[in-house]
Amino acid sequence: MKKGYTFFTLFLLAVCCSVLSCNNGVQKKTTAPLALKDAFTGKFYVGVAINRKQATGQDIKGQQLIKQQFNSLSPENDLKWQNIHPERSRYAFDAADAYVKLGTDSGMFIIGHTLVWHSQTPDWVFEDAQGKPLTRDALLKVMQQHIATVVGRYKGRIKGWDVVNEALNDDGTMRDSKWRSIIGDDFIEKAFEFAHAADPDAELYYNDYNLYKPEKRAGAIAIINRIKAKGIPVAAVGEQAHYGLVYPALAEVERVLTDFIKAGIDVNFTELDISVLPDAQGVDGADVSNAVRYDDKLNPYTDGLPDKVQQELAKRYGSLFALFMKYQDNVGRVTFWGLTDEDSWLNNWPVRGRTNYPLLFDRNYEIKVPVQQEILGVTR
Repeated sequence: MKKGYTFFTLFLLAVCCSVLSCNNGVQKKTTAPLALKDAFTGKFYVGVAINRKQATGQDIKGQQLIKQQFNSLSPENDLKWQNIHPERSRYAFDAADAYVKLGTDSGMFIIGHTLVWHSQTPDWVFEDAQGKPLTRDALLKVMQQHIATVVGRYKGRIKGWDVVNEALNDDGTMRDSKWRSIIGDDFIEKAFEFAHAADPDAELYYNDYNLYKPEKRAGAIAIINRIKAKGIPVAAVGEQAHYGLVYPALAEVERVLTDFIKAGIDVNFTELDISVLPDAQGVDGADVSNAVRYDDKLNPYTDGLPDKVQQELAKRYGSLFALFMKYQDNVGRVTFWGLTDEDSWLNNWPVRGRTNYPLLFDRNYEIKVPVQQEILGVTR
């Protein structure tokens, strides 16, 4: 009797739940949140930087998320000079080919990163066969051949190129790289000239970090104006957007947008991530040469991110995306620099071995719901 009653009761509850879930005979469905790429359709591309395992499909979960959530791709490392052109007479295209194929097959806006950079460029680039520094003309020839080969290979498939990366110091002066010391300040214009010749339809960008600093921003505007004065198109500047929970102030980020827009330059936020960890002795930006000794005080969340901090992360992302929406007519792309927290370069920079949580997806490939809600909330 008791078992029968329990069964009957459960049956009635099931019927009631079914009735309550209907409206005029049509069952209500729970709507899953929009994918980021769909939420911002018609506003700007939402991209992600991917690694080799994700590009080749070795990371199956990662590749599935990439296809589901994003409509633009950037390569974390495989189009940088040391990977794609490691020796004078040898190119290594396999990894880059896989990256471009993934983007092409998925109908994504594909980015090439990067053609000319002071870092991750082999020494042979700047030397002759005897190890002596090249002349200006000889280095220009090396640059031109590299750009023509790489850009030419992916012509019509890679839609935008970070032509020159990080050519400025934070005070707006030119970084004293080997490119500059051998060729001169016009190495930047020459790189853009070569890239435009290799694919006249590709968008070309200057990419740097800390452009929220007025002096550096002024330096970038001057660079882009010099390039444009020579009749070479520059589609946008890339602000890398390696930010923290409280720095830079939102007003400073907004000035990046307003100052470049005033100068007739659109803005892409190209390497977005938000560190939740304590500052490491005042190191900011993204200079990969910076390194700070490990200290437990700089790595406080080894067992997981406290909810309070995750809420702060969510609010920070929400405020940034609200700003991107405000200036959507002049923002072409927002790209997260990495898919999951496990992939993030911030686990090892500027302090090796830290546990950081700067991205949208956690180490289990699960979306951070508070962050997702804050980002999607700005579209309503």
